[in-house]
Amino acid sequence: MATKVGDVIKFERTFKQEDVEMFTKVSMDKGNHHITPDEQGRLVVQGLLTATLPTKVGGDYNVLARTMNFEFLRPVFTGDTIICEVTIEQFEKQENNRTAIMATFLCTNQNEKLVLKGNFAGVIL
Repeated sequence: MATKVGDVIKFERTFKQEDVEMFTKVSMDKGNHHITPDEQGRLVVQGLLTATLPTKVGGDYNVLARTMNFEFLRPVFTGDTIICEVTIEQFEKQENNRTAIMATFLCTNQNEKLVLKGNFAGVIL
């Protein structure tokens, strides 16, 4: 686990049709592009489903998020493998025995195209 400023956490995920179908049910985001395959048989992955990639770090660290900022740069399709790189920008102990964390992230697809970027901040419980 990263524990200092400058550490980079990297992981990847390939989105499947079942992922989009499940997220469609949970989110009720039933846009046609999420339920009807394109000419290549792909669905567009919901932006917020793509945004679960950097939130994985929050779960790994038990972060109570205070802010999350996402910039969606291009669509993600089922079958795409997204590589997420999270860089720790702040990691410091506070007086209340909690740790403040702030991180930036970049998510690229298998073609090295940036699809999502942003940052999050919070406290580690």
